[in-house]
Amino acid sequence: MTSTTKTVTLDNPIVRGEQTITSIELRKPDSGSLRGVTLTDVLQMDVNALFVVLPRISSPALTKPELMQMDPADLLQLGSEVTVFLLPKSAKVDVSPAA
Repeated sequence: MTSTTKTVTLDNPIVRGEQTITSIELRKPDSGSLRGVTLTDVLQMDVNALFVVLPRISSPALTKPELMQMDPADLLQLGSEVTVFLLPKSAKVDVSPAA
């Protein structure tokens, strides 16, 4: 896993047919993945904006119906990771443990 991907473990797994999805890998969105949404909506974790972006950057690819049925805590986890991807390096805080 690189700094351009993040795996999120779901509190409430998604059942897709006979498959149970317990974690989602997100990749850092490129500009094309953000088409059709405003960056401020994504940064504010607007649900409709997340419904557009998350299927484009998730593996396995989430569907809008799955997102609509998702536990809000899991949607919040995914949305939080998307916002971290969009922050410039200068805005990210180094959270290395104190010695």
